[in-house]
Amino acid sequence: MATRQPARARGLASAGARSSSRDLQVLKAIAEALNGASDVDQALQTTLEQVATLLGLEAGWIWLTDPQTGRFYSAVAQRLPPFLREPVRMTGRTCWCLDAFRAGDLTAGNIDVMECSRLRAAVAASDRARTRGLRYHASIPLYFGDRPLGIMNVAAPAWRKLTRRELDLLSTIASQVGVAIERARLAGDSVHVARMEERTRLARQIHDTLAQRLTAIGLHIEAAIDAIPDRTPAVVQLERALELSRSGLDEARGSMQQLRTSVGRPLPDALDALAHAFTAETGIRVHIRSSGHPALPAAEEDELLRIANEALTNIRKHAHATDVELSLMCMEGVLRLEIADNGRGFNLRARTAGFGLIGMRERAQALGGQLRITSRPRRGTRLVLTIQRPTVRSSKFKVQSGK
Repeated sequence: MATRQPARARGLASAGARSSSRDLQVLKAIAEALNGASDVDQALQTTLEQVATLLGLEAGWIWLTDPQTGRFYSAVAQRLPPFLREPVRMTGRTCWCLDAFRAGDLTAGNIDVMECSRLRAAVAASDRARTRGLRYHASIPLYFGDRPLGIMNVAAPAWRKLTRRELDLLSTIASQVGVAIERARLAGDSVHVARMEERTRLARQIHDTLAQRLTAIGLHIEAAIDAIPDRTPAVVQLERALELSRSGLDEARGSMQQLRTSVGRPLPDALDALAHAFTAETGIRVHIRSSGHPALPAAEEDELLRIANEALTNIRKHAHATDVELSLMCMEGVLRLEIADNGRGFNLRARTAGFGLIGMRERAQALGGQLRITSRPRRGTRLVLTIQRPTVRSSKFKVQSGK
């Protein structure tokens, strides 16, 4: 005769079943959100929002390593306490978590204030208004296979140490995030390869058609000039035509050389790297959007990158901002670079343009574009560069953000 299971054991089994079911629901919800995300920035923000909603861990922030430099930058954040919203607190400078991650020693666990140097000063001063009672957080490393990607930190004001089951669940979520990050980066790499292949194809096409035809035209004109014994008006016109054909051939060869030797990163990738470095040094997060990037000459891309760099330098020096929006869009032959911050702004009429602003205007004019700046005290500043390019060839794609 079978014995009845004690009530306490049945209760524990039922609670365990409910916990397992809840964990599966959490993982399913986050997997669906990640699959629907269009870029890394959205994927990370979605993850923090889902963790906050499903696990009750209100605050969160994610550190990522820049694949080019290996530097840490604050990628996204969710409902940080006021103390950690200050950019200086969230620069990529070293702390216990980052050091342990670099050494390969960080495992999913609870971190108290004695280990978290970013919180220690406010907690020691009993500044509850700025910490909202936050004394601990959990850190979970992000990997794709054996490749280290970054760290996900989560916390709640009424903090308790997470259980091993909860930490294991967050580790599984971190694995999903790692896959999403790697998928987005592979997509970016494929765009880079496609762009290089397109440049090579265009260079070969110029050589096989335009350059060869200009060479043949030049030879025919030279033969016509030699066939005319006297220097007649026709000879003068032929010599002018020969000069134009040679000039056109030189330009075609220059274009071929530029297309074949331009192996640097596409402009969206270069802007992404610039944003990551800026965030690592200042703690100011930069949210990037890019769509319809045209095949610009390398010199023009360099000028656009310099304008963006100068704008970020001005934000660093003067804006006292916490967030920056940077977008590069190309639609129907119009290229638009926009950089906006949420800083203190200024009165355009009362302020004299500095050398940085003058330089940006000069670069914009050299590109044949228009630079417009709007700003109001305590309302931030917005810079918009617009360039009309009626013959651009563009390809739609997204790049990872440095939110």
